[in-house]
This record gives sequence, C-alpha cells and structure tokens, in this order.
Amino acid sequence: MPSAVTVRPFAAGDAARWNAFVYACAGATFFHRIEWREIIQKVFRHRTHYLLAERAGEIVAVLPLAEVKSRLFGHAITSLPFAVYGGIAGDDADACQALEAAADGIARKAGVQHLEYRNLVARHTDWPRQDLYVTFRKEILADDEANMAAIPRKQRAMVRKGIKNGLVSTVDSNADRFFALYSDNVLRHGTPALSKHFFETLLSVFGQDCEVMTVSSPDGKALSTVLSFYFRDEILPYYAGDDLAARDLAANDFKYWELMRRACARGCRIFDYGRSKVGTGPYNFKKNWGFEPLPLSYEYRLYKREEIPQNNPMNPKYRAFIALWRRLPLGVANTIGPHIVRNLG
Repeated sequence: MPSAVTVRPFAAGDAARWNAFVYACAGATFFHRIEWREIIQKVFRHRTHYLLAERAGEIVAVLPLAEVKSRLFGHAITSLPFAVYGGIAGDDADACQALEAAADGIARKAGVQHLEYRNLVARHTDWPRQDLYVTFRKEILADDEANMAAIPRKQRAMVRKGIKNGLVSTVDSNADRFFALYSDNVLRHGTPALSKHFFETLLSVFGQDCEVMTVSSPDGKALSTVLSFYFRDEILPYYAGDDLAARDLAANDFKYWELMRRACARGCRIFDYGRSKVGTGPYNFKKNWGFEPLPLSYEYRLYKREEIPQNNPMNPKYRAFIALWRRLPLGVANTIGPHIVRNLG
C-alpha cells in the first residue's frame, strides 16, 4: 500500500529539491522554478502561497500560487501571474487532488474573488475557462538548413530580406537596449510597461537561462530585441520590442530566425513561441512561421464573481484608457506603468 500524501507550504530549505523536481517533471515549465517566488514577492510585492506534496518524504507534485489584490482589477489567487503557464506540476493523482484542496482552502480563507490555474492541458473540463489564449510550440530541427527550409516560403523570404540587409544579432550583457525598445513598443500599443528593474532582476536571478538578444542595423542602430528563457531543451522568447524602422528592414523576422539558429546551436529542441490572443497580429505572425496554435486551458474557481474576469486589452471597456495611454510621454508612462501592470499579472 502506498504511503499517504502530505501537503505543506514551501520552506526555505526546499529550494534545491523543488527545482530538482521541476526539472524532472514532464508537466513542469520554466515558470514552476522556485526563483519566481522571490521575484513575485520582492519585485511585485505580492503574497505567495507555494505548496508541495510529498509521499514518503519525496516531492511528488508542486503548486505555485500568488495572491494579487487590486482596487482596479480585483482580488485573486493565480498560478501564476506574469506567467503564461502554471498550475500543478505532477503526475500523482492523489497529490494533485490534495494540492487543489489546499489551494481552495487558501483562496476561501483569503476571501478572493477567484482562483485561476494557467494549465498547459485541461484538468477540469467542467470548470469555467478562458478561451482567449493559445500557445505555439514546435520542434527545432538538427541544423540551420533544415530549420530554414521548414519556414513557409513567404516568411522565409522575409528572413532572407533581413539577412540581405546586413542585420546583426548580439547577446546583450544588460537590459538597457532591450528596455528602450520594449517600453517604446508597448506605449505605442497603449499598454503599461513592466519596470526595467524587473528585467534586470530576471537577468540576474536566472543567469544563463535568461538572455537578451538585440538586432541592429549595419550602422549599429538597435532595431529589434527579445528576452528569452531557457528550460531543459526548450527556448521561450517571452518579452520583445521593435523600433518603428524594424518592419521595413525585416528586423523582427530576422530576430526570430537568429534566435532559432542560436537556440539550435545551444542544443535546444523545442521553440516555444509563447502565448497569443486568438485572431491578433502576433497570432497571425506565428502561424506564418508554420506554428500551429495549441489551446491553453486556463481554468477558474469562481467565489465572488459570476463571470471570468477580462483584464486584457481586448476588453472594450479599456479602449479609452489605451487611447489615452498612447498619448503619454515615454518617461511618464515608464514611471506610472509598473504600478498599474503589477496588479494585472
């Protein structure tokens, strides 16, 4: 008879064991790494509830949770804010059930409006769910020629245009050029930027598993940039930004080709293009690269809500805010923005 499952909060001495389990668990993601706990607490100042399930002293499942309380956007516990993937990592059915029960207890005690799991695959098909997002994941082939040939013809032509324009990619040692392009880009789209401190923290905390690559023109002008995460044999380009001149020079297309090429050389076998909203420009861009959308199973337990919250730019009620935000000076937007976006998650 198997030993009983016990669930308890993460403790300071659990970090190495937690990460060892995450790297060994097929269903875990980069966002299950324990370092996110400190980032969420110290950078965003949100309370976390990290839980682990053990059987005979061995970790068999983990669940990272963070509590976001905002006058504007409500009170919720999510696994995991600022992440596209989350939820329970583990294959032990009893352990997963015990973790969900513990999370439900925490949510009820905290008095949240809802509990959200950002699952890669469905766990509860009968729960309320968010169908707005999909992800794009595809195998990286063994060499550059094969990867180039796998890109659909029209998109491949754009990559070759960037190469012909003499564009150059460089791995940056800091977040300076990245933040300049990223913050200007999100302002043009009418959304608040995360703080530069957040990106500097990512580079510091994750070391070689977090990297900024910037594409420049032959004369050195920064055109396009991306911050990526590495996890096992996967690369996940996560935050990006482009100069207005990037489109005409095909810098964005060249950027992702260079990223794929560098990831292949590093030994990666999966290119995770990340989350996009269905029907948007980024969604279509990724499809043009030959990636097929995979539905994300964002599942909710509603306590004090009748419907799933829609805290995203697709919500019509934010149109006036977006229009106003676009008119702000960049310095003002970068000062105010982090205080707003920290509550969006």
